Amino acid sequence: MSKRVGSPSTGTPLTAGGLIKRQRSNEPPAATQLVISSAGDDKKGLVRSVQRTSNLEAPIISLSGAHSAEILSCRFDPAGQNIAACSADRSISFWRTYPPNANYGLLQSHSKAPILDLQWSLCSPHLFSVSADHTLTYTDVTTGERVRRIRAHKEIINALDRSVAAGGALGTELVATASDDKTVKVWDAGEDGGKLPVATFDVGCPATAVCWSADGQNLYIGALDNEIHVYDMRKNAQVSTLIGHTETPTSLALSPNGNFLLSPSLSSQTIIHDVRPFSPSPSRIHRILQGAPAGFENTLLRGAWSKDDGGQRVAVGGADRMVCIWEVETGKILYKLPGHKGTVTAVDFHPKEPIILTGSKDGIMLLGEIEAGLSI
Repeated sequence: MSKRVGSPSTGTPLTAGGLIKRQRSNEPPAATQLVISSAGDDKKGLVRSVQRTSNLEAPIISLSGAHSAEILSCRFDPAGQNIAACSADRSISFWRTYPPNANYGLLQSHSKAPILDLQWSLCSPHLFSVSADHTLTYTDVTTGERVRRIRAHKEIINALDRSVAAGGALGTELVATASDDKTVKVWDAGEDGGKLPVATFDVGCPATAVCWSADGQNLYIGALDNEIHVYDMRKNAQVSTLIGHTETPTSLALSPNGNFLLSPSLSSQTIIHDVRPFSPSPSRIHRILQGAPAGFENTLLRGAWSKDDGGQRVAVGGADRMVCIWEVETGKILYKLPGHKGTVTAVDFHPKEPIILTGSKDGIMLLGEIEAGLSI
């Protein structure tokens, strides 16, 4: 695999194959005024002030040219400086969040089948990814090299999540993988971690989503039986279920404070579950949200919580090629964001600024700034 010299910026990964690609901006460079010309008249125009809320170069930025097939997952790194995306074309791309928004890395043919999900490590320069070829891969983001490749399951792996708090030794990072083989497995991602799982949970039907609790002691598992199974790592057993969905949950995401769980589903209904130890609601359903149609393609749509305001907003993409953002407290739709030409498969919020990242079946990602949330 050929490699180029790394970015001059400190803390960004080196490139492993591929060419640098600049962003295609859908908006003028960052400024406080936009000039809109009248149709057929280049002498007249309307000047409109735009209140900027982030350090992006423009209010909307299109990141394109790296992938030849649909993007299945995309995420900011924990610092918000870099973006990683995986695709059905079996590649992983790396981008800068801020100008010049370069596609500084492209890992081509990184697996033998579509790469379905990825996560940045919380305590090492690694990226975890899972694929339809049944493998879990650890990639060193400073070199682009595969550090470890594990044949983790017997069937397609749909999702993964990681946690530092779980497990015995201080600083141990554990990775959970959810598969069509009806199991969720937990892996030690440390240097001493082997190719055998430290725990295996038999869900009884294909697992479509997985998420760690805030303390790393519980696993939430979305499955084909329309339920969310809660497993206790200490007891090595299922302790409860979260119900309410009439179709399969497509993803799971925990709120920044660890109290609520976001779960879109194939029914086009998104539920926020109350996962506090003592919930005021017997059903544990905090909010039921409508507005993001799942469509008929059975796509595993990935939702996210806002982080700059402590989780006051959630977002899910839809088959209507738009991104729906709700206010959690009221369930009100705040935004229906257009721009994509295919189903919006993945969304993520920037960890520090009011910026949303979206990936789509059109092979393009969009970075867009939204209004700042209330201070926390």
